[in-house]
Amino acid sequence: MKQKNTIHFEISERKVLLRIIDILMAFFGIFLLSTYFGFEYLSISSTNTVPLIVLAVYISIFGTIFEIYDLQQASKLDVSFKNIVLCMSTVVLFYLLTPIITPFLPEARLQIVYFYVTLIIFVFLWRVLYNTLIASPRFFKHVLFISEVSNIDNVVSTLKDADVNYQFIGFINSIDDTKDRIKYNGLKEFGTKDLSNIIIEEQISEIIVATSNAEHISTDLYHELMLLLERGFKIREYTQVYEEVTKKVPIQYVGKDFYKYFPFSRNNENQLYRFFQRTFDVLFSFFGLLFLVLIIPFVALGNVFGNKGPLFYTQERIGKNSTLFTIFKFRTMVVNAEAEKAQWATKDDVRVTTFGKFLRRSRLDEIPQFINVLKGQMSIIGPRPERPFFVAELSRSIPFYETRHIIKPGLTGWAQVNSRYGGSVEESLTKLQYDLYYIKHRSPFLDLNIILKTLSTVMYYRGQ
Repeated sequence: MKQKNTIHFEISERKVLLRIIDILMAFFGIFLLSTYFGFEYLSISSTNTVPLIVLAVYISIFGTIFEIYDLQQASKLDVSFKNIVLCMSTVVLFYLLTPIITPFLPEARLQIVYFYVTLIIFVFLWRVLYNTLIASPRFFKHVLFISEVSNIDNVVSTLKDADVNYQFIGFINSIDDTKDRIKYNGLKEFGTKDLSNIIIEEQISEIIVATSNAEHISTDLYHELMLLLERGFKIREYTQVYEEVTKKVPIQYVGKDFYKYFPFSRNNENQLYRFFQRTFDVLFSFFGLLFLVLIIPFVALGNVFGNKGPLFYTQERIGKNSTLFTIFKFRTMVVNAEAEKAQWATKDDVRVTTFGKFLRRSRLDEIPQFINVLKGQMSIIGPRPERPFFVAELSRSIPFYETRHIIKPGLTGWAQVNSRYGGSVEESLTKLQYDLYYIKHRSPFLDLNIILKTLSTVMYYRGQ
């Protein structure tokens, strides 16, 4: 069997491509502007190496904050345009405010407008080209599933939601044929004997094995997969793909082989990483508490009219190694919101006051928790600290729930920036998957990603 080579781009490749071409398009726009329109503020030359590097860094950082590298949003031109305008507005503002490492303001102030408009036009032009060329069906990844019929619908919907560039060609039932077996009409089914021909005819890029039990794979199918593997064909297990695409640990598929899924990051025990993390926590908390002092008069004033009660709110939470600590927050709910019993917070919760909604969506209600960070009870980044009542309830319902307590809870975290507030067991399961992914892949780069995504949450007023 000779497989026909096809071109497709992985998620990471598409994100890198967006970043690199954004910078090149910005430089190309500046080149045209300076060559044909007498633009003097910035030119593409060796003398401007530092200003050009600074511009590239600003575009990359603020592009992350304003989500212009989010693949779901990049596929929508109207959303992309809005994000690009916000991003370039911030880029140009910061660029003008750092004249030590960027050019001094030009005498003709209109050149700033040319600079700003050029960045928007050329970066957006690249988004149009990206959607027309790179994100087109010709570059989709053609996937064939090996699975029981009962699993197909779930695995297909999960990958389709996570990455629109997957094209599902069909599946092969991993269980031996029986007279009364279940049929699945949502995807074309192929026979085991046709596997080699399917790969050639359908230009399959990858086979994903999504069986709940490897013992379910029939003998004939097993031999066919072995032959493909020996010839270098790409065959992957579904949980591996799930974690890579969704950035979550698939605990719903974890059984007795749980130890395979939790080779936790070495950084959890890395003394140097932990030292720098604690140093960052202390420094960031110091500035956070200075900010707290500055905003307290305004929050207190809003509290008088919008909350009508105590300014601060304290509550017991579970910390590292399941130890109890008292968390500090600005109060966002009515007084005695849980007079009868503890209950989940929900979307549009009637207990949240008008001013409390503002504090939550802007994330200002979390600012007093810098006290907990400074005391070492929390970190800037980590799983959200939960209340003992809910921890006990969720631990009974969700496997591995208390695993999230092996590190300090955080002000923000991978779960907080990727999912909504956990107001049910199902939503808490999703948040746990993100928390375990962070614990498993914890690193300075992931921490930086979380910080930038947190800034996106604040900028877009998405706090809950």
